[in-house]
Amino acid sequence: MSASAAVLDNPGVTGTGPAERRAGRLPFVVYALALGTFLMIMTEFVVAGLLPQIANDLRVSVARAGLSITVFAAGMIVGAPLMAMLTLRLPRRLTLILALAVFAAGHVVAALASGFTLLLAARFLTALATGAFWAVANVVAARAAGPAAGSRALGLVGAGGMLATVIGVPLGALAAQVTGWRGPFWALAALAAAAMALIARHVPHDRPADQVVSTRAELAGLRSGRLWLTLAACATTTGGVLAAYSYIAPLLTGRTGLAAGLVPLVLAGFGAGALVGSLVAGRLGDVRPYTTTIAAAAATTVVLLAICLLAGFAAPTIVLVTLLGLFGLGANPVLIALVVRFAGRAPTLGSALSVSAFNAGTAAGSWIAGLALGSTLGVTGPAVVGTVIAALTLIPTIAIAGTRHRNPSTVS
Repeated sequence: MSASAAVLDNPGVTGTGPAERRAGRLPFVVYALALGTFLMIMTEFVVAGLLPQIANDLRVSVARAGLSITVFAAGMIVGAPLMAMLTLRLPRRLTLILALAVFAAGHVVAALASGFTLLLAARFLTALATGAFWAVANVVAARAAGPAAGSRALGLVGAGGMLATVIGVPLGALAAQVTGWRGPFWALAALAAAAMALIARHVPHDRPADQVVSTRAELAGLRSGRLWLTLAACATTTGGVLAAYSYIAPLLTGRTGLAAGLVPLVLAGFGAGALVGSLVAGRLGDVRPYTTTIAAAAATTVVLLAICLLAGFAAPTIVLVTLLGLFGLGANPVLIALVVRFAGRAPTLGSALSVSAFNAGTAAGSWIAGLALGSTLGVTGPAVVGTVIAALTLIPTIAIAGTRHRNPSTVS
C-alpha cells in the first residue's frame, strides 16, 4: 500500500461500515460537510454580483470594490495553512464548529460596516475561518470515503460549494436588489449558526489515536515535488476562472448588453455548470486523474478565449459562462485529492495548502483583472487575463502526468 493510500484508508473520524462501502454509498458526514462548503463558496462568490451596489453605497469604484474579493482570497492564502497548524491538535469537529462561529461573526461585522476599510477587515476575518473549515473538511471527507472514492467524496464536498453558485449566489444577488447588499451578509451569518448545530450533531468525535499529530511529520510531508506541481495547478486553474468571473457582471451589462436583472440567471448557469463538473470530474478523477486535469485545463482555456471573442453576442456568451463553470471548476476536487495523496503523512497541511493555492490564484487573477478592467481592454480585459492564466495550468498538469511513469504506485 502506498503512503497516500495508507493516509486515506484510515476512516478516522467516521463510522463508515463495510456494508456501506460495498454498496458504494458515501457516509452521511460527507453530505454534512458539503452543506458547510455551500456557505464557504457562497460568501466568496456572492460578492461578484454585489460589486456595483457595494461600490455605490461605500463610494468607491467598482474596481476598488473588487478588492473585497482579493482580500478574501488573501485571507484564505494565509489562513488555511496557519489555522491548520494552530488547530492541528484540536479535535476536527471542534475546529469545524469554531470556524463556523468566526465565519458568522465576520459576516455580522460586514453587514454593519459603514466604511470600505471595515468591510475589507471583515472579509479577511471571514476568510481565515473559511480556510480553516475547508482544510479540515477535505481531510475528514477523504478519510471517510477511503482511497477508492476519495475524489468522489471531495467532488461531493465541492459540489456543495458549487450548489451555492447555482442557488445561493443568484438568490443573494436577487435579494440584494430588494434588501441592499447587506442582506446576503446577514443571511450568511444566520445560516452559519444553523450549520454549527448540524456539524456538532453529525461529525463524530475524533478517535484518541487520531489526535496525536506531529507538526514535524506534517512539515516533512511537504517535500514532494508532485505536491508542489499540483498546488501550482490549483493556483492557475482557479486564477484563470476567477479573473473572468469576478468581473462578469460588468462584462454582461457593458459588452453583452444584458439587463442587470438577468445577471443572476447567468450566474446560476455558471453555478449549474460548476456543480455538474464537480460531480462528474470527481468520479472520473478516481480512475483517470491526469487525463481529467489536463482536459479540464485545455477546455477552460478555449472557453475563456471564446468569451473574449464572442462577448458581444448574448446567446453564445451565456452558454460559454455555463461551460466556464463546467470545465473551469470541475477538476478542483481531483486536484485536491492529488494534493492529499502527494502530501503523504501531512494530509491536513496539504489540504490547507491547496486552499491557499486556489486562493492565491484567485487573489492574483482578480487583482490583475481589476487592472485590466481599467485599461484600454475595458470590460473584456478580465477575460483576456483569465485566458492567459488558465493556459498556464497545462504546464503543471502535463508535468504531473509525466511523473506516473517514475512513480506508478502513487495514483491509481
